[in-house]
Parts: sequence; C-alpha cells; structure tokens
Amino acid sequence: MNTNQLHGSFRNLAGKIQEQAGRLLGSRTQELRGLQRQVLGRAETKLGNFQAAARRTIGHSRGIHL
Repeated sequence: MNTNQLHGSFRNLAGKIQEQAGRLLGSRTQELRGLQRQVLGRAETKLGNFQAAARRTIGHSRGIHL
C-alpha cells in the first residue's frame, strides 16, 4: 500500500465521520464537506492504485519486482 492509497483511505473515512456528524448536528455545510472529503479520498485511493499498477507493470517488463 503506497502513501496515496493510505492517505486516500483515511480521507474517505474522515469524510464519512464528518458527514455523519453534520447530519447529527443538523449542519448541511458539514455534511457536504464530509461528502466532498470522501470524493477526494476515493480519487486519491484510485491514484494510488494506478501508481501501484504502473510500478508493477514497469517492474515486470524490466524483470524487476518492486
């Protein structure tokens, strides 16, 4: 797991918590910020997945396992 995958997972989790807190408190702004954080977290996780796949592909084509 690379840093983008890890950071994205934490950001997604924090967004879920923030969204739920916004719902409990009745704050639409906090709820939307939580949703925004989740989207950014998922995007960062996908970037990390892409980077990991690229490293594996490059490593295999050169006979190197990264």
